Amino acid sequence: MSKSRKKESILGILFALPVILGFIIFVLIPLIVSLVMSFTDYNVLRTQTSFVGFQNYGNFFDGTDIYFSKSLRVTAFYVLLAVPLQIVYAFFIALLLNVNIKGRSVFRTIFYLPTVVPAVASSIIWLMLFDPNRGILNTVLNFFGLPGSRWIFGESTAVPSLALMSLWTVGGTIVIFLAGLQNVPEDLYEAVEVDGGGAFSKFKAVTVPLVTPIIFFNLIMSFIGSFQIFTQAFIMTEGGPNNATLFYVLYMYREAFQHGNIGVASALGWILFLIILALTLLVFKSSALWVYYEGEVKNK
Repeated sequence: MSKSRKKESILGILFALPVILGFIIFVLIPLIVSLVMSFTDYNVLRTQTSFVGFQNYGNFFDGTDIYFSKSLRVTAFYVLLAVPLQIVYAFFIALLLNVNIKGRSVFRTIFYLPTVVPAVASSIIWLMLFDPNRGILNTVLNFFGLPGSRWIFGESTAVPSLALMSLWTVGGTIVIFLAGLQNVPEDLYEAVEVDGGGAFSKFKAVTVPLVTPIIFFNLIMSFIGSFQIFTQAFIMTEGGPNNATLFYVLYMYREAFQHGNIGVASALGWILFLIILALTLLVFKSSALWVYYEGEVKNK
C-alpha cells in the first residue's frame, strides 16, 4: 500500500471513529448488557442479584405474568388498526398533494407540520379533543345529530381512538409517498392513454405497481413504530381504562422504572425485538409477491 493510500485510510478511520465509538458505547454495549440482565432477577431496589436463566422469559408464557399477554393483545390490536389506516391515509393524501394546483406547497406544509410538534404537546391537544363532555369531536358529532363517544375514556373505544389519533403524525410517510409518486415516469401514463385507459387505469396499472417499493418501506416503518407506541398512552390514559391501553412498551416502562425490575424489563425488550424482527422478515419474504420495480412494470 502506498504512503498516500495509507494516509487516506488512517484519515478515513479517524473521521469514522466518532460514529463507531458512538455505536459501540450507546448501542452495542447497552444491547449486550440488557441481554445479560434479561437472564437475571436484577432489581434496583435490591442489593443482591441472581442468575435465573430463562425464568423471566418462562414467566411470560406460562401465565405467571398476567399483564404480558394483555399488553401483547392490546398492542397487536393497535397495530392491526393503525398500520393499514396510516398507509391508506398517507397514500391518499400524497395523491392529492401530487396534483398540480395553486398553493400546493402550503398544503404540503400543513400536512407535514404536525410531525414536528412534540409528542407530549400533541397528546395534550388530543386529550382535550377526546373529552366526552366538552371535546370538539363530540361537539361536532352532536351538531350533526350523531351520538357521542367515550373515545379514550371508554374501554372498547380507547385503542381505536389512539389509532385514529396516529393519523395526525403521518406527515413523514406522506412525504415519502409524495417523493415516490413524483418519480413515476410520465411515459407510462402516456402509454395507458394511448391504449384508451383513463385515470383509474393509470392508477391501477402504473401508480400502484411503481409505488409498491414505497409502500413496502412505509409498511415496515409503520410496523416498527406502532409496536413501540408509548407516549400517547403514558400521557393520556396511563394504560387505562382497565388496562385497555396497556401497550407493550408502557408495560415494559412500568416494570423497569416503577417496579425496578430491570431484569424483567430487559427480557420484555428482547421479546419485542424478536417479534418486530419476525414480522419484518415476514414482510420482506412476502415482498416478492407484491412489490414491483420500474423495469418489471415496463416489461409487463
